[in-house]
Amino acid sequence: AADGIASPQVYGQLLAIYLLQNDLPNAKFLWKRIPPSLKQSHSELANIWKVGQGLWYKDFLAIYTGLASEWPEYIRPVMLELGERTRRRALTLVAKAYSSISLDDVSSFLGVSRAQVADVVNPLGWVVDTASGMVAPKYTVVRHEEFTPSEEQLAKLTDFVAFLEN
Repeated sequence: AADGIASPQVYGQLLAIYLLQNDLPNAKFLWKRIPPSLKQSHSELANIWKVGQGLWYKDFLAIYTGLASEWPEYIRPVMLELGERTRRRALTLVAKAYSSISLDDVSSFLGVSRAQVADVVNPLGWVVDTASGMVAPKYTVVRHEEFTPSEEQLAKLTDFVAFLEN
């Protein structure tokens, strides 16, 4: 890294990986350390951070709007996985917290249209009543592997880059 400043790609990957791991405090501190000149000249960094802000404030509209951005190839897989993981987390939280919830609320939590809600939740055994506009979640314990081998590699890369940065 020239002059102790990492490349925009390294900053982008590290920021996205922090978000993927739901490590929002470290993502925020990294964002503050990125030089302003890089933030201005590389819009993908600002777009990643917009998603991070949405996660920080639990603003699902901002999260899914940000995730719908066109991403450079080097960051696309991480951002796609972040979207999937956010949806899984939202599904789990809704199932744990509600016995019934409005269709509009489920739609915003999942970042899908009202028409798409049934396609997402019916396989989970949830009941969608379009006449009343309500959804009855069914909580089931689903264990997802939090770290796949590639994610373990990303975590190691994150630790390594963080070490180099400091």
